[in-house]
Formats: sequence, structure tokens, C-alpha cells
Amino acid sequence: MHGKRCFLESDLPKIDCPQHGKITAAVPWARHDDRFTRPFEDHAAWMAAHMPWTRAVRLQRITWEALANIVARVSADAAARTGRLDGLRQIGIDEKSRGKGEDKYLTVVTDHDAGRIAWIAEGRCQDTVAAFSGALGDERARLLTHVPADGAEWIHAVVRQRAPQAEICLDAFHVVKWAGERLDEPRRRLAAELRAAGCEDEAASLGAGLRALRKDYRKLTPGQRGPLAEIAALNKPLYKGYLIKEQIRQMFKVKGDAGKALLRGVIAWASRCRIPEFTRLARTLSNYKQLIYSTLDGGPSNGPAEALNSQLNALITRARGFRSAAALINMATLVHGGLCPQSPYA
Repeated sequence: MHGKRCFLESDLPKIDCPQHGKITAAVPWARHDDRFTRPFEDHAAWMAAHMPWTRAVRLQRITWEALANIVARVSADAAARTGRLDGLRQIGIDEKSRGKGEDKYLTVVTDHDAGRIAWIAEGRCQDTVAAFSGALGDERARLLTHVPADGAEWIHAVVRQRAPQAEICLDAFHVVKWAGERLDEPRRRLAAELRAAGCEDEAASLGAGLRALRKDYRKLTPGQRGPLAEIAALNKPLYKGYLIKEQIRQMFKVKGDAGKALLRGVIAWASRCRIPEFTRLARTLSNYKQLIYSTLDGGPSNGPAEALNSQLNALITRARGFRSAAALINMATLVHGGLCPQSPYA
């Protein structure tokens, strides 16, 4: 350990007590039952937060498991001294995949005002959100004002029960994403039909227009406008779906009563457009209309939660993957929960 002495419990002074036998005295430079000193652990956790773990363990001359345990202890110690659930007003609740498989999901609660993780746990179900609600408590739950989320009912049900005064806002990102996914379904279907009919060039133009169909019209490059114009000329139903998708994007830009009017227009248009995928989208938008209204009335988007999702992906990449959900949770809490200590040596 760079020539530094590692203190063991056996190094600590033992005091004879007639009633209780020997007891261990607490010292300020080490945690209970720990092999490392506090400065060493704080520095190791700081390194884990600022560089790849392979480099951190090599520089510290410890194992991957030892570093994971250090991060867990430092995170838990800092969390015990920090009221991360105090003062929450606007929170985002979202799921995060940590790998392939239905069981590899985390539920992340983001403090929108502070821009950091307030709570994170393994799983993505109603019981997971109920566990957060239990940790929050009734008194703090009554202070919540807005909860932006996607369309997951397992989130909405718990929020309605434990914080009925909070407005659930359907996140704009997910609504536009739904429209983009519905748009991609007829595109793939039409491309397959064109290939079956021997029209390879037209099928290829649909593939080239994929990014143009999904992208905001104002951000299209000159090279993307060409395939979109070709789709408008040759595939009227697909272009109609594109216009519906752009109308949905526009309603979140104007917001207020104008946005609500656009939403009602989108639902009516999609309902009678004769594109099966967009007919289903119209029913979905109708079911969630009140939650979308909350967003259009000025409710926050779940953008901070989506940004944290990207940052968690960066953590996973930098660590070359985490061997357990607990290791990722501890690291995410340390780095993005406001718990990372300052290094005493940096």
C-alpha cells in the first residue's frame, strides 16, 4: 500500500473491563473492522470516481474486490451523514438497464433540483418504487410537487397512493420516442414489401431515410433532407406518419393551451390516418392525455434522469462492466449522488 501501514483490529488498544471483558477503542483514522485507514480509502474512492478501475487498482496495489468494498464503505459512510432524501420537491423516476436480461434493471430516482441521484436500487417493479416510498416516509412524500416519468403504471400507482398531491408528468422524451417507434414499424414493413417486389432502390431509400424520419426537422442536414423529400413523394402514408410525429414534438415546444390543442388534433388525426401503428398510438395518447396535460402545463421533463442514464452508461464502460448490481449502485451513488470525498493526496 505504497509503504503505508495497514491497521488491523488487532492493532487497536484492548481495555480490560471487569463486566464485559475486552473492548475495542474507536480511532478517528479508521472505520470499524476495516483493514485500511480513512485517508487511504477516501483516496481510493476518489480515484475510482475519476479513472478506470483497472488503473485505480493497479496504482493502489489492491484487488478489484477490495476497491469495490472500499467504494461501498465510503458511499455508506457519506450517505449516513447526508440527508439525500430531505427537501425533495421534483423527482424523476426511471429505469436503467445494466446489461442483457430482464432481471438486470435498476430503478433510479433523480432529484431534479439538485441534478443528482437521490435513491437507486435493483429491480424495476412496483415493489421497488414502494421501497423508495418507504425510505422517503410520509412526511417527506407530502412535500413532492412533480414526478416526471414514462408511461410505466408500476411507477404511477405508487406515486398516486403515497404522494397523491404530486403531479405525474409524462415525459416528453418518451412520448416522442413512442411516435418514432410507431413510425419505424411501417417503414420496415414497406421496405420488406418493396424488396419482395424487386424494388431494391426504393427499399434502400427508406433505409437511408431512417435518421431523417426520426430526427427533429429543424436539425436535418442537407444530406438527410433529400431522402425525406423522396419519401414524401413516393410514400404518402409514411410521410403522413412523419408529420404526426413532428406535430407531437411541436406540442411540447409550445406547451400551454396551444400544446393541448395540438395534442387533441394529433389524437384525432392519428385515429383516422388509416396507419394501424398510429391508430394504436392515438389510443395510447388518449389514455395518457391528462398526464401529458400536466407536462404541457409547465411540469418538468425527465431530462436530468435521461442525462444521468447516459452518465451511468459511461461509468459502466469505464469500469469495463460491474460484476454485481451492488457494485454499480455504490459507484453511481458515490459519483452522481454527491458523496464522492475529496482526496487527501490530490
